Amino acid sequence: MASPNLGIREHSHGAGEIPISRLDVHGSFDPQSFPVPTGREEEWRFTPLRRLRGLHDGRTIADGVVGVEVQAPAEVRVEQVDRDDPRVGASFLPNDRVSALAWDSFPQFGRANLVTVPKGTEAGAPVFIKATGTTHGDAYGHTVVRAEPQSAATVVLEYAGSAVYADNVEFVVEDGASLTVISLQDWDRDAVHVSHQFATVGRDARFRSFVVTLGGDLVRLSPSVRYVGTGGDAELHGLYYTGKGQHHEHRSLIDHNESNTRSRVEYKGALSGEDAHAVWIGDVIIGEGTSGTDSYEHNRNLVLTDGTRVDSVPNLEIFTGEVEGAGHASASGRLDDIHLFYLQSRGIPADEARRLVIRGFFQELINRIEVPELRERIMTEVEEKLGLHE
Repeated sequence: MASPNLGIREHSHGAGEIPISRLDVHGSFDPQSFPVPTGREEEWRFTPLRRLRGLHDGRTIADGVVGVEVQAPAEVRVEQVDRDDPRVGASFLPNDRVSALAWDSFPQFGRANLVTVPKGTEAGAPVFIKATGTTHGDAYGHTVVRAEPQSAATVVLEYAGSAVYADNVEFVVEDGASLTVISLQDWDRDAVHVSHQFATVGRDARFRSFVVTLGGDLVRLSPSVRYVGTGGDAELHGLYYTGKGQHHEHRSLIDHNESNTRSRVEYKGALSGEDAHAVWIGDVIIGEGTSGTDSYEHNRNLVLTDGTRVDSVPNLEIFTGEVEGAGHASASGRLDDIHLFYLQSRGIPADEARRLVIRGFFQELINRIEVPELRERIMTEVEEKLGLHE
């Protein structure tokens, strides 16, 4: 079915058209507009397609069960709506086959979850959205979070249980609003999850995202930000601990299509165990005709054992000379022997010294999460994973 789009164009580049960016890709709500990935495409070359269990081709039986529960303070509106509701699908356009399949298929599994923070309202407590898989068949979902003008809220989006799941999540941050999202991928060890998170940031609005990926067999998460007014501010933070045999992939995109916008992207990961594989792709576009953009992204990885693999690729495309600041960085390496030696020379056992250094690596980022119980839980789970792999 068609979707209202609200200014997002559905397009592909035809003969004689020249894309202004390598990242200006084809988009459509129709899954048939996208070929089945082969793994040779740039956007799929790091993903082990055979482990997606059919999410990328749509030829499997969609018989999974993923229940979604929403808990919100009284001042926040929570609704379950059909796909033809004009507020659903209005702020995004699927940019790959899995996203389009999720849009096409989610009505089979229920209605979209719509969370609205009313104009001028500051939510007195976080909104908790929890998706729990109870069977291991394929399933699809859709969630919309709207922060109306001059509102403020924190949303915790948690995934747990066992499933093969694909979903689209829309975050609409209207003029002057502030929205913080903590997305926690805490699946059982056999789960597969492919998720697209689309944020639109209005004039003088602020969006902060914290992605924490610890569970699952394969998790591929694609957060994107598009500005719909000047003065927008976006921060994307991420933390992942990738253990034996796990594949964790994060692909962020910041599209500075408006002037005087700011973004910061910071992802940190640790890998431990045979065949642990972490992928981070950071794409930033500073559009033609814009000015005053301030953008920086970086990714750091700790490699704790042999047999792991890290792919870290920052990309920055600039189409204007009027830039306030832009840069990117990436670094992957082992624990610093000097730090370990310093702690051990003061009587701290080797295992505890290692634990303290890793805790310090993640602590600064975790401390920025403004939900205390989540901070404690995330650090506890990271330390439990450390214990499993020592």
